[in-house]
Amino acid sequence: MKKFLFLDCDSTICAIEGVDELAALKGTQTEADVIALTNQAMDGTVPIHEIFARRLDLICPTRAMCKQVGEMYIAKLSPNVESTLVELRAEGWQPIIISGGFTQVIEPVAQYLDITEIFAVDLQFDENGDYLGFNESAPTARNGGKPDLITTFLQDKGPCQTIMMGDGVSDLETQELVDLFIGFGGVVIRDRVKKEASAFIHNFEELPQTIKQHF
Repeated sequence: MKKFLFLDCDSTICAIEGVDELAALKGTQTEADVIALTNQAMDGTVPIHEIFARRLDLICPTRAMCKQVGEMYIAKLSPNVESTLVELRAEGWQPIIISGGFTQVIEPVAQYLDITEIFAVDLQFDENGDYLGFNESAPTARNGGKPDLITTFLQDKGPCQTIMMGDGVSDLETQELVDLFIGFGGVVIRDRVKKEASAFIHNFEELPQTIKQHF
């Protein structure tokens, strides 16, 4: 039977929020404004689609900035990510990234971790690498997008086991769809996620045993 482990990237695989790091490159005021918007979306107090374009308009990220933050992702992996993925792959689990972050920023860490499937939001640049916009139809740019992506992904996969792990409310939305939802609090603990998640862990090293307890 196929086994799919869907993972959030920001504040889960990596101990940073990529969009916040992009904002920091533009200055302290932009950083503060974007962090406030990010937290509202991740806590579930404001719909993701309401803040998605606003954050990018504040930042106007260049291709070079995305490369810089992509390198930060690798430098700021959550503890024990690499060894845990090796262990879970040996047990048949295929890791897949599902993120409301940006494809061009996530690709370096996905390649570093040998994760070949990424579902995120594509950014658009001009020939000079300056920001033009983003794929507004990307499912993860709105609430309900992660469940929709998983549903579509699984349509032709046949019988399988599924897990989703992440820190935010957008991840929690998948709980009724997957066999096991695991809230992650190793970087930030969001009260609603901790309260409602079927399981909750603080370190990747807890993941294999948590999976064994439920399957």
